[in-house]
Amino acid sequence: MAFELPKLPYDYNALEPNIDARTMEIHHTKHHNGYTTKLNAAIAGTDLEGKSIEDILKNLDMANGAVRNNGGGFYNHALFWEIMSPNGGGDPSGDLASAINDAFGSYDGFKDAFANAAATRFGSGWAWLCVHKGGGVEICSTPNQDNSLMPNTGCGGFPILGLDVWEHAYYLNYQNRRPDYINAFFNVINWDKVSALYAANK
Repeated sequence: MAFELPKLPYDYNALEPNIDARTMEIHHTKHHNGYTTKLNAAIAGTDLEGKSIEDILKNLDMANGAVRNNGGGFYNHALFWEIMSPNGGGDPSGDLASAINDAFGSYDGFKDAFANAAATRFGSGWAWLCVHKGGGVEICSTPNQDNSLMPNTGCGGFPILGLDVWEHAYYLNYQNRRPDYINAFFNVINWDKVSALYAANK
């Protein structure tokens, strides 16, 4: 089965004013759709065809640029749409909140560390909150469309929260003001979804 562009769980304008409708539409229908199409082309007729995207990324030949870039782009964006919500924001709760407090001292400590990882990623890339077996959490960032599932990215664990800091994710609305975009992202985080990913992968 070829990979398919996932439908968004909300309308393109649902995250306004934090993320504008035009950016969401272009990001989903052009960028994510492009990664999906190119990933399918890259794996067609190979032993990767029919495997899950997680299996492909965990066992990736990092020298295979087509699968690395487009497989990462497909997976990262699918996660990105899911961990945002029009009813997002607020604070995490339960076991995830405890893990965040253990790692960063407080939710504010987490926000500062995550915002710093996103703001200081030079060029294009992602900031991540990842969970390790045992329940500990870590913040890291990766270039381009890399993620923590891939080998030797210097970023371990399972990604449960990711922020796209490619310019296409924010430039129409925020231009060069990446920190403003990062701050707005905290208003739309779907902590229920992030908590579910945490519970399933700790």
